[in-house]
Amino acid sequence: MTKGGMESVEVFTSEGKGRGLKAQKEFLPGDVIFAEPAYAAVVFDSLTHVICHTCFKRQEKLHRCGQCKFAFYCDRTCQRAAWLNHKNECSAIKRHGKAPSENIRLAARIMWKIEREGSGLAEGCLVSIDDLQNHVDSFDEEEKKELRVDVENFLEFWPPQSQQFGVQFISHIFGVISCNGFTLSDQRGLQAVGVGIFPNLCQANHDCWPNCTVIFNNGNHEAVRSMFHTQMRIELRALSKISPGDELTVSYVDFLNVSEERRKQLKKQYYFDCTCEHCKKQIKDDLMLAVKEGGSKPSAETVKEVIQFSKDTLEKINKARMEGLYHEVVKMCRECLKKQEPVLGDTNIYLLRIFSIASEVLSYLQMFEEAADYAKRMVDGYMKIYHPNNAQLGMAMMRAGVTHWHAGLIEAGHGLICKAYGILLITHGPSHPITKDLEVMRVQTEMELRMFQQNEFMYYKMREAALKNQIQVMPEPSNEPSPTLFHKKE
Repeated sequence: MTKGGMESVEVFTSEGKGRGLKAQKEFLPGDVIFAEPAYAAVVFDSLTHVICHTCFKRQEKLHRCGQCKFAFYCDRTCQRAAWLNHKNECSAIKRHGKAPSENIRLAARIMWKIEREGSGLAEGCLVSIDDLQNHVDSFDEEEKKELRVDVENFLEFWPPQSQQFGVQFISHIFGVISCNGFTLSDQRGLQAVGVGIFPNLCQANHDCWPNCTVIFNNGNHEAVRSMFHTQMRIELRALSKISPGDELTVSYVDFLNVSEERRKQLKKQYYFDCTCEHCKKQIKDDLMLAVKEGGSKPSAETVKEVIQFSKDTLEKINKARMEGLYHEVVKMCRECLKKQEPVLGDTNIYLLRIFSIASEVLSYLQMFEEAADYAKRMVDGYMKIYHPNNAQLGMAMMRAGVTHWHAGLIEAGHGLICKAYGILLITHGPSHPITKDLEVMRVQTEMELRMFQQNEFMYYKMREAALKNQIQVMPEPSNEPSPTLFHKKE
């Protein structure tokens, strides 16, 4: 079964997993298997005034919709592109007096699209909205209660003159959002800013060591001629060589967790038991729980104590980060590392988590040398654990490279930026804003490295000037976890 723009994939019944997608032709790493615009998408409640409601880019100055005063756009181009989807929402918000929550807004946008086009197969879709899984039967009491509240709020918001839907179908739509809502990030890929429904993507099954990755592309409306504009979309990209007939898989969760934890998370959030090779054989679990080699091996009791201490510290760190107490965070990281380093191995996930937080917060506080040391050790650990073409690994390498550059460690910085660029060319592609940023950094650090090797004195003179016009000022550490594939309420 193929559909417009989807000729290279087909839906099939995957044993024990329901529907799945498989390749109809060969793909190489970095190939775009398909691109899919959102069926419907909304900005998160907390960011509605700082993110464009069409392309989901973060912008300094946004134009506000003059009618409902709720929606914001980059410019007239984005506002015009939004009108078909915003028209009904605009009048409903005015009638209701205020905008409802993101879940209600997304459900309403889906329903208005069904009202316009019917609920059958939309153009370019492999499956209809009716056929997407909702898992409502698997909801626990708390989730059922939330569903009832959502349905009630939806019915209050839904205009009487619009097509009326039964409670069962409305519940189905909320179920679909709950298990298929895809996280949308800003143009730098650093913050989750919204949620959307992409029916074709929903057909790709999970594997902890997948052969594909999903990247959100905000599109580009900057060209003068609209024929060169590209729309907001997700891209399913190959991470490794894929042969015709191979199932196409993506990972719903970050791999940086032992198999038991990943399986628990998948069961709780997506209602299935993961049977992938890495979970069944617990591949890489030994690395993620590694203890110090050589000398006298720490006792099982000592390891248990240190891991418990790490878990407790990570909770305290999260609290301090929420309150913006960054010096306190650094102090806790240093204390934790003192206990961890004699006991835990270089790839232990508890050690790597502390390295990650410490390097990010120290960079923000401009303590770059210490930050660079932790960033390097974090990346060395990640490289032994992650798939070589993992997007998280690429992003971590990019951050580590920039930190090394700030610390004046130009050779190591350039090396990390080049490696990150190699990964992001595959995971994000050459035209993605993040890859373009990285290309600028790569060219700049290459030029600096050449100058450093020829004349150190001149290099340091130039560096002083460059620091006034930094490659990238380190952003304030985010209290949000990095965007996950699907948007789930915790």
